[in-house]
Amino acid sequence: MRNMVLANSRTHFLSCQSGLPQRASFKSAKPFTCGPRGAAKLRSSPAHRRNKHCSSPQAVAQQDLPGAQAQDKLVYKGIYSDWTVEDQDVREVIAYRAGLNVAALALLVETAIVLTSADSVPGIWQNAVVAAGVAGLGGSLYLVHMYVTPIKRFMQGLYGVGAAGAVGLALTQGGQSVPQYVAEHPSSVWLVGPFFAAVTGLAFKEGACYGKPEAIALFFVTPVLLLGHLTGLVPQGGEKGLLLTFVALCTIFAGRKWTQAIKDDIGDKSVFM
Repeated sequence: MRNMVLANSRTHFLSCQSGLPQRASFKSAKPFTCGPRGAAKLRSSPAHRRNKHCSSPQAVAQQDLPGAQAQDKLVYKGIYSDWTVEDQDVREVIAYRAGLNVAALALLVETAIVLTSADSVPGIWQNAVVAAGVAGLGGSLYLVHMYVTPIKRFMQGLYGVGAAGAVGLALTQGGQSVPQYVAEHPSSVWLVGPFFAAVTGLAFKEGACYGKPEAIALFFVTPVLLLGHLTGLVPQGGEKGLLLTFVALCTIFAGRKWTQAIKDDIGDKSVFM
């Protein structure tokens, strides 16, 4: 009889226990998100459940990347969120730098033609070189990252006015090259000058952001060259020296862009997201 009572009591206890709510199993826990806007997803783990805190943004972003990618992608802290350098960012920066180099190369070639053999090279070919340089700078001004959008639009507007002036000269001066015409008619600086004002603005941006000496020098040399030619206050020998200095600075500036880290030309990506 005593054994039967114990058996019934045990059966009753087990049946009551089965009605209690079961403890949640963390093995089936789903991923959750943490951190500010744009933070990466963090998968649950025993360590995170014990501490009840998310790991740092950098660690969070890296552990959500597969395999070797997690070792290659660095996470940078931005004002609004964390960010990484993506493939599209790399392509844009390379295109930005390539545009600067195309413009510098065109300037170098056209300057050599004007100073050595301007009469032997047809004006249409010289204008083609100029067009390549104008297109290269235009692409760079389109891709450049600047936090203050109105300033970027203003620089693009100056570029557009100057480029239109150059096109107008190319179409109306009977096949004479634009650089040759500007060299012979100082007043035409009013037509192409805004283009070089955009160059000055870009030089200021690069010099202020990265402390590049060639960019800072370019910021001062460009207006002196243009105003000196426009007003006639600089003698011909001085103009030639300023022109060669301008070409050298542009070449160094464009070439040294390739020595910078990709992230430098992106800036704080969270501002643009």
